Amino acid sequence: MKFDVRYANHPADSKGYDTEKLRRHYHISNIFEPDSINLTYSHQDRIIAGGIMPVKEALVLESCKELAAPYFLARRELGAINIGGPGVIIVDGTEYKMDPKDGIYVGMGAKELVFKSLDQENPAKFYMNSCPAHRTCPTVHIPMDKARYNHLGSQETVNERILRQYVHPAVCESCQLSMGMTALLPGNVWNTMPSHTHERRMEVYLYFDIAPDQAVFHMMGQPSETRHIVMHNEEAVISPSWSIHSGVGTANYTFIWGMCGENQDFDDMDGIPTAELR
Repeated sequence: MKFDVRYANHPADSKGYDTEKLRRHYHISNIFEPDSINLTYSHQDRIIAGGIMPVKEALVLESCKELAAPYFLARRELGAINIGGPGVIIVDGTEYKMDPKDGIYVGMGAKELVFKSLDQENPAKFYMNSCPAHRTCPTVHIPMDKARYNHLGSQETVNERILRQYVHPAVCESCQLSMGMTALLPGNVWNTMPSHTHERRMEVYLYFDIAPDQAVFHMMGQPSETRHIVMHNEEAVISPSWSIHSGVGTANYTFIWGMCGENQDFDDMDGIPTAELR
């Protein structure tokens, strides 16, 4: 298992970052590698984001020195969405078939987590978010059609999109993790615009379904001091609570968002009028 640690920083620091330093602090690449678990631990609310890509063998999610725990979910909860081919997740001996775009929530205390692909030629790609938990909630398999469906935006503002909430109070109980997936419709390129911040929770975005010759420009920073990070297919970005988190693509795309912090109220955000952005 590869385990990268990122430290939190003050928003004033980011004002002076060049492209390389912005990417070093916030950008996550090489998320999916065959028969590998690649995780990034951020001190922004201690979220873990990463990819699990079993191909020829099953992969077991185990603890590591950085967690100082007897097993991975001893003091954590986890959400995962499969963006690859069909697979299986085994939680303490119970198998959950994970078709493409299916999700799962696994509560604190689950000891054995095994990830498998059903087709080596079309392997599963499990994207996961994990955050600290102080109580156990039931493990729930969440097929895409069971996620909460929201049709947002409009073609006129080039942000018509389908938002599906997987780990959300309307779908399943969790301690503090929220997780979902947003797909831009063809001909639309903007996400989360008008922009906002939410001081009570941070967020991580995984951008995917991006063609090799296309890109997404992820906007971050305080509203009066914005920056951008160029994102390519299956790359993620860490968004601190003080930062906006909008994006514009050269074509439509999909992204998975995961949040953790002290508040699960999806509408608890501070909207930023577009005219005030700098």
